[in-house]
Amino acid sequence: PERSGLETDDVAVARTIVTVPINPEFGSLNLAQAVILVAYEWSKGQALVSPPTVEVDPPAPQFELDGMIAQLDTLLVDGGYYFPPDRTPATRRMLRTLLTKPGWSTQEVRTVRGILSSLVPKRPRGG
Repeated sequence: PERSGLETDDVAVARTIVTVPINPEFGSLNLAQAVILVAYEWSKGQALVSPPTVEVDPPAPQFELDGMIAQLDTLLVDGGYYFPPDRTPATRRMLRTLLTKPGWSTQEVRTVRGILSSLVPKRPRGG
């Protein structure tokens, strides 16, 4: 059983014993730790192909997300979205949670803000 390690009979039938230097205060590893350690060490000795790196945009600064949320909130207020009024704080919290999940890039924020801007009727110039 994993709780107490291998029994002597189990060790006797093992074809290979792996010994690794670990912290003496914690003299054993659980099964999951042992498996990941052996798999990692084994993979270092193989000619494994590394997964390709993917270019990822850096995350958008918080002020950009805050601006996008404020812009959306203004449009929602103007459009009468928040109804009934007593649900407005909860709806705003839910939208903030949704829109501030990690991973928005500056370009993604700009795209959404462009979409929001396109929803606002254009005012005629000069008048």
